[in-house]
Amino acid sequence: MAVQQNRVTRSRRNMRRAHDALVAANPNECTNCGELKRPHHVCPSCGHYNDREIVAQASDVDLDDDAA
Repeated sequence: MAVQQNRVTRSRRNMRRAHDALVAANPNECTNCGELKRPHHVCPSCGHYNDREIVAQASDVDLDDDAA
C-alpha cells in the first residue's frame, strides 16, 4: 500500500481540488413549446427533438379499450 513521504498541507490539498467543482447546467429553450430542456436531449414536456416529434405524449395518443 502507498504511504506518503511528506504531509500534504491544507493549501496544497485545496489547490489540487480547485478544479473539482460542479458546473451548473446549461438549459436551452425548446423550439416547439418554449420550455427549458437539456441540450441535445428530447424535450420532456412536448417530446420534440430537432423540430420533429420523437415521443408521442399520452394525451395525443388514442388508446382503444381492447388494446389494453
